[in-house]
Amino acid sequence: MGYHFQKPKIYPSMYGEIYICSHPVYDRCTLFTIGNKGLAVIQQRFNVENKSTYWSEIDDWLTDKLYLHPKFKEYFDKRSGERENGLYPTVTIRQIMWALKMKPLPKERWKTVFDRRDV
Repeated sequence: MGYHFQKPKIYPSMYGEIYICSHPVYDRCTLFTIGNKGLAVIQQRFNVENKSTYWSEIDDWLTDKLYLHPKFKEYFDKRSGERENGLYPTVTIRQIMWALKMKPLPKERWKTVFDRRDV
């Protein structure tokens, strides 16, 4: 049993949806909605060609693991909100995994961390 969250061999993805918007940090995210509230979750990616990073939707194999976690609803209620100017409150995948006490994804050298709670 490793320290980091491992990708399963088979993974259905039933929860969360890709949301396209004009946020200053990203233009695609995974959006979880309950009623009229939503929470956007983003994951950092690395572009090998030009050695740059960008933020986008989370991996498909993580969506159901997050949504079905016993503490997800409590976290969602604290951090979610209604859409404002086309944007929802946003968290990174590592932020939500730490909050839910899940094993985090490995942190690569090129990954950045937001100092503040809100993205």
